[in-house]
Amino acid sequence: MAVGSEIQELKTPYRVPEANGACERFMGSLRRECLDHMFIQDGRQLQWVVQEYTAYYNQERPHQGISQRIPDRYALPISKPTSGRLISKTILGGLHHSYARALYQN
Repeated sequence: MAVGSEIQELKTPYRVPEANGACERFMGSLRRECLDHMFIQDGRQLQWVVQEYTAYYNQERPHQGISQRIPDRYALPISKPTSGRLISKTILGGLHHSYARALYQN
């Protein structure tokens, strides 16, 4: 059990992807969309890349399984601004991009 959080650890069997589909899906996406396109030089760089991709995956990347919504904003109402300047944010040195509209202020 994790200290102070009252979360109980659940151990899944080795080499059984069906046992933890969400984790297997994330690890596959991490490999296909990120690690297959990079040359990792050391553990610190790997840790930074995984942290950066995890933030992108949960906070910027639309997911098909939840109607192209972003997991961290799933509970928020859907609003898509149709006007404003388009802003591009580079992620992982340009490997991925996140796009949003900047609303004009008068």
